[in-house]
Amino acid sequence: MKIFLDTIGCRLNQAEIENMARQFRAAGHEVVATADLAEMAVVNTCAVTTQAASDSRSKIRNIARAGVGEIIPTGCWTTLQPKEAAALPNVLKVVTNPAKDSLVANVLNLQPEAFDLELLDRTPIPGLHRRTRAFIKAQDGCDNKCTFCITTVARGESRSRPLAEVIIEINAALAGASKEIVLTGVHLGSWGQEFNCHLRDLVKAILRETDVQRLRLSSLEPWDLDAEFFALWNDKRLMPHLHLPLQSGSDSTLKRMLRKTTTASFRELVNAAREIMPKAALTTDLIAGFPGETEAEFAETLEFVTEIGFTGGHVFSYSPRPGTAAARMKGQTQPELRKKRNHILQEALEESARQYRESFIGATVSALWESTTEYGELGWKMEGWSENYLRVSAFAKAPRWNEVDQVELQTINNGIMQGKIL
Repeated sequence: MKIFLDTIGCRLNQAEIENMARQFRAAGHEVVATADLAEMAVVNTCAVTTQAASDSRSKIRNIARAGVGEIIPTGCWTTLQPKEAAALPNVLKVVTNPAKDSLVANVLNLQPEAFDLELLDRTPIPGLHRRTRAFIKAQDGCDNKCTFCITTVARGESRSRPLAEVIIEINAALAGASKEIVLTGVHLGSWGQEFNCHLRDLVKAILRETDVQRLRLSSLEPWDLDAEFFALWNDKRLMPHLHLPLQSGSDSTLKRMLRKTTTASFRELVNAAREIMPKAALTTDLIAGFPGETEAEFAETLEFVTEIGFTGGHVFSYSPRPGTAAARMKGQTQPELRKKRNHILQEALEESARQYRESFIGATVSALWESTTEYGELGWKMEGWSENYLRVSAFAKAPRWNEVDQVELQTINNGIMQGKIL
């Protein structure tokens, strides 16, 4: 059978869809690049914002219009709105998050243990998801009670995958020629709490027990880390990039969000990281227009974001999610104000990102090539990611997809570093 897999939202969703591809292939089925080639499709949906939920529904409808007769929605939006998901065209069955890990086995009428008996090859999903980086799920769920977050409702309580399972899956990815591993989770920093361990123990084990060339960590909540954590980056296989969600630079807003951090503790953590990695990329998430956010609180956020000098990130206009505490708060900001503040924060992030990129002109970085965009007089145009998460482009004499090269950065074009392969 020909299977089309698609996903919306976070890196954890990407990790899950990659694992489904691995299982479908192991059972003898073909994963195809586009929906029009498929007999069945699986869509891993998202509900983090109202736009993500809308995109999830649109994705399913578009796949049905492409002629796929059997569609299986799963993921966060599906878990929160199972009846609405089931009513969409050509939906065969709805699989909520608690049953997601057994989705492939159940669809194929196999025992889940069928996929535990051997080291399954992990190769990139064709089409839009043909990534050189392998996203590995280390943790799921979250015990935090951030007042804006629907993901904790959709994903349930925090739970860690055993270290041995993570190592096995990483080795499978490396056997499939992955050059970079990205550890993911809803609350990755909580990994190991059931085992009386810490995320640092998992990272040390991966660096010790695998031949990983590049290891990157996805989003980390700042309260899970301490200054000693950053000593891990003395191993150069750990990529110098931290994604620390701030959400707000106002302490009073952070308190309403029930975030377990303050601007002072966040600043202290960033300073500790930069002592070890002065040139590391530091990206973040921000919410514009949280309920009750005054002009003074927004000004505090803007000032703090400018002070920290993030190298990029995501700005989300606050999106009321039914079932969250924030949706019931007084002082809901108007959509126009959320949009305005979003734009201002995006400009601030882009300015600090621009300054960061410019500081690397003339420097040499290692780039993992993820795509070949065109062929011309200068050769094959390659694009990929540097160790510090700069988007890099250069010309090569032959396609270099999934290869790592040293690149001298020369100019910047539309936010992409243009360089020369050494």
